Amino acid sequence: MKDNFIQWVREGNVTIPNTLLNNYKQLGLNEEELVVLLQVYSFLEKGNDFPTPDEISAKMTISASHCAELLHKLIQHGFIAIKEGTSEEGIRFEKYTIEPLWEKLAEFFLMQKHVEKKTEKERKGMDIYTIFEQEFGRPLSPIECETLAMWLDDDRHDPVIIKAALKEAVISGKVNFRYIDRILFEWKKNGVKTIEQAEQYGKRFRQYQNKNQRPGAAKPSQAPKDILYYNWFEQQ
Repeated sequence: MKDNFIQWVREGNVTIPNTLLNNYKQLGLNEEELVVLLQVYSFLEKGNDFPTPDEISAKMTISASHCAELLHKLIQHGFIAIKEGTSEEGIRFEKYTIEPLWEKLAEFFLMQKHVEKKTEKERKGMDIYTIFEQEFGRPLSPIECETLAMWLDDDRHDPVIIKAALKEAVISGKVNFRYIDRILFEWKKNGVKTIEQAEQYGKRFRQYQNKNQRPGAAKPSQAPKDILYYNWFEQQ
């Protein structure tokens, strides 16, 4: 029993990336091609660098000739490759490599992340349009839609920051695009990049503004250094 367990452990394991298992169809592989590819991987892990179609097909339910066809197809489509090497004795030999597969998987993974990020950005963008229309109480005009698109695409403002700027405009009772644009401009100039920074920035300014607007309060010669001296909440 113990010997059988040790033999089982010595057989080793083949780790299959989930990106391959979940997306082999999108990569252009069918089930037979996937299993042949995994068999080649398994042979490589065990030290057999160039398994024959007979050796591979013996572990599957396909013939050696069909296995050879699948191997040829995998090479043609860039999933595996054949490299030449030279032994210490100077004997030339050939071996399989699945580096092309890892390159394809890495490229596919990065492309997926790019698509997900783009989709999320578009979703957030649509959310922004809806939020602005709800706050304005009407559909946005073509110029206003163009301004929103400019904030997202040209100025690269995070949708969260745009929403925070809208909130600041609402608090100040000046809900218009020109005013919001000035808020975004000043925030970007002063390094405001997160919702926490935006909320803290607006809170500090309002405290400073309310303090100086109290009856009888003396106006300081200049604003404190941690408060924006430019009044981007001034009446337009």
